[in-house]
Amino acid sequence: MTMTALDDVSTDGERGDDTPATIGSSRGFGWLLVITGAAGLLAAWVITLDKLKIMEAKLEGKTFTPGCSLNPIVSCGNIMESAQAKAFGFPNPWLGLATYGVVIGIGLGLLAGARYRRWYWLGLNAGTLFGVGFCSWLQYQSLYVIGSLCLWCCLAWVATIVMFCYVTVHNVRNRVLPAPEGLRRTLTEFHWVPPVLWVGVIGMLVLTRWWSFWTG
Repeated sequence: MTMTALDDVSTDGERGDDTPATIGSSRGFGWLLVITGAAGLLAAWVITLDKLKIMEAKLEGKTFTPGCSLNPIVSCGNIMESAQAKAFGFPNPWLGLATYGVVIGIGLGLLAGARYRRWYWLGLNAGTLFGVGFCSWLQYQSLYVIGSLCLWCCLAWVATIVMFCYVTVHNVRNRVLPAPEGLRRTLTEFHWVPPVLWVGVIGMLVLTRWWSFWTG
């Protein structure tokens, strides 16, 4: 998919500089937000359900093992019962249920032809930046502190990384974020490189962290 097909811009009015008063996008970019938002929402929903089942089982003096707990390393239960799973005092997936839902709404708006002002796009970029930063912290905690992986968490990580990268490319390309012309052209041409490299690095970290387990 080319960047032109992914991010064909619809504008309305001018601010008097190079940035249009309102900026839209193509259906491709709208679908990208809907799909990544839905993937994150699905992951948050499943984790929430499993967390509730764990809590219910504890009240009954029983033990519930999530279906994604496959072995000592891929163990969602270890992640869900860790202190890091409640970084803000409530289960992390609750934050995902709200924020991924917002992203889906924005994507659906773009599919319907909506155009947003510069501050709105900056807000979306800031939100995805927070999301990818939080995911990076959770990745470190998962790999090097808790010592377990959650497959649903991994889905949310990938969805957030792709979401952040393409929102940033959209904003740089449309001068919502200031950037040198060379950088704008490079991101437009090679927009797929940052998310692919980013996810690839995480995959290599997972592989090397438990190399003896994967190869044993």
